[in-house]
Amino acid sequence: MNDCSAHHFGVTVAELDRAVTFYEDVFGLDVAARFSVSGEAFSTGVDVDGATGRFAHLDADGARVELVEYDPEGDARKASRLNQPGATHLGLSVDDLDAFYAGLPDDVETLSAPQTTESGTRIMFVRDPEGNLVEVLEA
Repeated sequence: MNDCSAHHFGVTVAELDRAVTFYEDVFGLDVAARFSVSGEAFSTGVDVDGATGRFAHLDADGARVELVEYDPEGDARKASRLNQPGATHLGLSVDDLDAFYAGLPDDVETLSAPQTTESGTRIMFVRDPEGNLVEVLEA
């Protein structure tokens, strides 16, 4: 059996620059790298004919968040809910969830104000500009 370790957590977006700005401004993530990938091996690997990808890797305190914009763009998906099979989300922690919530720009969609779960973890969810879910927690 091969040993496995996490390399990145990927999120497909329609507008890379808008998504990068959101994650920089709202979460303070730094861009570690930007690059494009194309060619037959890439399009075969992602199973999208003639695909090109524009990528941004963001540093989330040692975890790499990969944002990718594809050309051609796929069909829009309906907004996900957390209880749908196959639903995904990023989980990012902050030191003070209430301060984070209070400092959110008005145009950031939230599912609720901060909540304390039975386990004692404080959580809330936001949607990025693409509608992707991000869990923000104070562990």
